[in-house]
Amino acid sequence: MVDLQGPYGLRSGESTTQQAEGDNMPGWNFAELWEQVADRFPQSDAQVQGKRRISWKEFDERADGLARYLLDQGAVQQDKIALYLYNAPEYMEGAFGAFKAGLVPVNTNYRYLDDELAYLWQNADAVAVIFHGCFTERVAAVRERVPQVRDWLWVDDGSGEIPEWATAYESVVTVPTERVVPAWGRSGDDILMIYTGGTTGMPKGVMWRQDDLIRAVISVSNPLFNEDPETIGFTAAIDSLEAPGMPGMPACPLMHGTGWFTANLYLTAGGSLVLLEDRHLDIEELLDTIQREKVGALTIVGDAFAKPILRVLDAQPDRWDLSSLFLITSSGVMWSEGSKQGLLKHNPNMFLIDSFSSSEAIGLGQSVSSSGAEEKTAHFSLGNGAQVISDDGHAVQAGSGERGRVAVPGHQPLGYYKDPEKSAATFIEFEGVRYSMPGDYATIEADGTITLLGRGSVCINTGGEKVFPEEVEEALKTQAQVHDAVVVGVPDEKFGEAITAVVEIAPGASVESAELIEHVKEHLAAYKAPKTVLFVDSIGRAPNGKVDYKRHKQYALDQLGIAPE
Repeated sequence: MVDLQGPYGLRSGESTTQQAEGDNMPGWNFAELWEQVADRFPQSDAQVQGKRRISWKEFDERADGLARYLLDQGAVQQDKIALYLYNAPEYMEGAFGAFKAGLVPVNTNYRYLDDELAYLWQNADAVAVIFHGCFTERVAAVRERVPQVRDWLWVDDGSGEIPEWATAYESVVTVPTERVVPAWGRSGDDILMIYTGGTTGMPKGVMWRQDDLIRAVISVSNPLFNEDPETIGFTAAIDSLEAPGMPGMPACPLMHGTGWFTANLYLTAGGSLVLLEDRHLDIEELLDTIQREKVGALTIVGDAFAKPILRVLDAQPDRWDLSSLFLITSSGVMWSEGSKQGLLKHNPNMFLIDSFSSSEAIGLGQSVSSSGAEEKTAHFSLGNGAQVISDDGHAVQAGSGERGRVAVPGHQPLGYYKDPEKSAATFIEFEGVRYSMPGDYATIEADGTITLLGRGSVCINTGGEKVFPEEVEEALKTQAQVHDAVVVGVPDEKFGEAITAVVEIAPGASVESAELIEHVKEHLAAYKAPKTVLFVDSIGRAPNGKVDYKRHKQYALDQLGIAPE
């Protein structure tokens, strides 16, 4: 039986090794691995953003400068260091510095407002915050609410002067120092923490042991990470690299799991991390950068990225050479079959991987598309050992049509930071095995693949039938005139909840509500079709491709003149 209580009260200065179940298992550690890459390929690019090129030697040395500063300021084992940054080299540099010092990097959503920031930094017990200069005014407004934060490291982005209460980040990372190893050493038990907002409630900090995350993510590109480093040697995985890895580009924010985890993957493969300069998605910049830097792997978030990319490529099919790009991966939001087929027409040699994962569950399932072998939308192969478990606690059988939540075993997080109740609900024991089950519903088809339905937390109950918004949204988005859609339930006397669609039409397109309702009925059971369709200029997805269901539901209520329950 897994002890689920230990890690959740972990505070600064306490070792995860002492809290985790079982004996100390040093395991794989990002700082140790990235230092090996820096020694092996010192002059190769580690990070590229526009004209900024940072070699592995510089990446290593600058992270040492940061680690030395944090330790000199009094940081102790597993103290939390918040990263409040747009995509920039300082993001992964900040994570590297924290890893080196045996500290915990913590993401911060740059869209958060004062209350959310104060909550996150308090909840995380952050002792230092690294922030872009453009956030100075907002940071100043919340500083008094987070007295445990001792250090504010200001990253100059040309937006103004450094405040008197902050320390210039550049003055820290450029101080020469020896390679930094803390007195307490490093371990695979050291954690990184990623706050995820989910669909309800305040964000929760997902605690990943570095060893578990490396085995869950990095082993995809290097199977040696599945092995015990004490058996094969702590340098074996990096020694196996004959040359620097390929350039990889997370087009999505590093502050979210999809971007951060794939950045870890690209770097641990000895490659370079290529970042876009524009803080809003500029498709021409993205395609120019892929061509210029010969990017081999691109990370996106579903149709929120794929559709704009496809529109630009279709409009100018001969402008860009994308021959270097052999892999596009997506996670977090459904990626439609139509978008995949369209992208493959522009580069038939690519593989498109739609990964069904979340910040707290990696390896739930995936679909792989290539030219002539495109997968259907929301149609995934189950991950290794994954199960679909019904709400009453039994394994769903293939072909039964029964719904259940997808659960994955293996290398998964310790739990949510300081939240044993939510941890117990998500990280369960089933038939003697520990699983992560974040709440995604699916059915298992007769061939053993799964059809993803969506999160139960936003499920609509209409006339006694459960309808998952994502399923209806994807049906709407297969209509040629629809750019994006969100589906919510609003109070209804007859049905309890009525399905309501909020739709963004493609540029220059025109379509009637009745057409969209009939289109959904052609693809799904009639009871799943919207009763009402509302139109908006923009759905306004977050940079990670997700939507604020609460905001869209309130919009629907306001437009329909319905008082919230």
